Amino acid sequence: MILHMLNRNDWEVAKQNGIYRPESLAEEGFIHCAQPEMIIMVANGLYIGQQDMIILVIDAEKISAPLIYEDCYETGHAFPHIYGTITPDAVTQIIDFPCDENGEFTLPAEIAEQLEQN
Repeated sequence: MILHMLNRNDWEVAKQNGIYRPESLAEEGFIHCAQPEMIIMVANGLYIGQQDMIILVIDAEKISAPLIYEDCYETGHAFPHIYGTITPDAVTQIIDFPCDENGEFTLPAEIAEQLEQN
């Protein structure tokens, strides 16, 4: 399971265009993603307080671009990076990802269930 966080509006635009191409792809050459056990660390490190966030659950088999796991940040975690665009057909689930009253994120039940099953 590969996860990607973004603002709901950005995904709506991507669905209309038939392709998701965030700024990170142009700036860094890849789309930042996370594995389920990393999502809260990333969310609270980079997106704290941001409203109207969602999580895309991406099927790695449906991505045509290279998917590379790498630790570019010297954290000891291998983050999945997609070196190309994402099409809506590669997304198997969209999970609402609201922050709490303190602006912090907690693990959505849908992802917690997946972690328990593995």
